[in-house]
Amino acid sequence: MPYYVYQVTPGPTDILKQLKLEATFENYREAKNHLKEQRKKLASDSRQSYQVVFAANALQAEEQLMEKREAPILQEWEK
Repeated sequence: MPYYVYQVTPGPTDILKQLKLEATFENYREAKNHLKEQRKKLASDSRQSYQVVFAANALQAEEQLMEKREAPILQEWEK
C-alpha cells in the first residue's frame, strides 16, 4: 500500500477540509522527506498543513483525513 501526502486547508467549519493530493510514495522514508520539504516552504502564519496517510487507495486516504477524531484521554502521569 502506498503513502499519500496531502495538503490540508481548513474550511469554514471543523468538519470541512480542502484536500489536495501532493504526491504518492511507495516507502515511508521518501514520503517523510517530501513532507518535511513541503512544511519548510509554508509561511509561519499559514493555515495550510501537510499530512502523510498510509492507505490502500486515495479515496480511503481522504476518508481517513476527513474523519473527526476524539482527543486522547490523558493519563494522570501525562499531565
